[in-house]
Amino acid sequence: MKLKIVSGNANLDLAKKITENIGVELSEAKVGRFSDGEIQVKIADNVRGADCFIIQPTCPSVNENLMELLVLADALKRASARRIIAVIPYYGYARQDRKSEPRVPITARLVANLLATAGVTRLLTMDLHADQIQGFFDIPVDHLYAKPILSKYFQDKDLKDVVVVSPDAGGADRARSFAKLIHAGLVIVDKRRPRPNEASIMNIIGEVKGKTCIIVDDLVDTAGTLTKVADAIKEKGAARVLAAATHGVLSGQSKQRVQNSALEELVITDTIPLSKEGPNEKIVVLSVGPILAEAIKRISNDESISALFL
Repeated sequence: MKLKIVSGNANLDLAKKITENIGVELSEAKVGRFSDGEIQVKIADNVRGADCFIIQPTCPSVNENLMELLVLADALKRASARRIIAVIPYYGYARQDRKSEPRVPITARLVANLLATAGVTRLLTMDLHADQIQGFFDIPVDHLYAKPILSKYFQDKDLKDVVVVSPDAGGADRARSFAKLIHAGLVIVDKRRPRPNEASIMNIIGEVKGKTCIIVDDLVDTAGTLTKVADAIKEKGAARVLAAATHGVLSGQSKQRVQNSALEELVITDTIPLSKEGPNEKIVVLSVGPILAEAIKRISNDESISALFL
């Protein structure tokens, strides 16, 4: 079976790590712009009858990268690719996954429909904002988790008196699963969000005094919630405060907030490329290239993906 890997411009470094782990070359594709800004795509390799994987997280600039993905999928469909698998390590537009109030969209479903219409026949993604987003797709979805990578990093540090902190009640299952992996206790923060990208810390449920606290979330965007939680548990007597998140969106003044907070370290993965702008001293980046490469090989060979997490 022919296997082809194509990448847009969103995260070329990750695409190269994936191809290096698989042992194949990145297929040649021109992803540029016309003079008016429209996306221009040309697939140079012959992809007829091939399993084609498009490496393209929908990270900032979200609209540009999403449109590149859709145009690449259409190009591969019209070039008679056998299967078109969108590898979206970070699935953007996922935070609006339900009608939480009147007259709002469900963008997670909208993007799912767009991908299928463009010709995508399968999705490979990592740590969706909500597991139920898988149900928005009428195509197979392979959902990977960064927990094994992140948890191993903290286990190797040999930390003492560790508790895992969920920054809100909605992330309790994620934090509980992480705590189980590293044999740690669990703390939950009761948070209220008066408006998007703004959080207020209310109550800390559990003991943090004298503990090494690891705040676990799926993504860090403005870092407002993360740094407020870090400062709050430090005030409650935590000995050390660290954090882990799969997706480092890190928009606006987020890096400065992390730098000025009680956090010792923020550990993220390379699902989204880390910008060089702003302070990065407290940020550690782990690669998901090897696990994505293994998943791609298994999909191409029609092997089990769930076996990766047994």
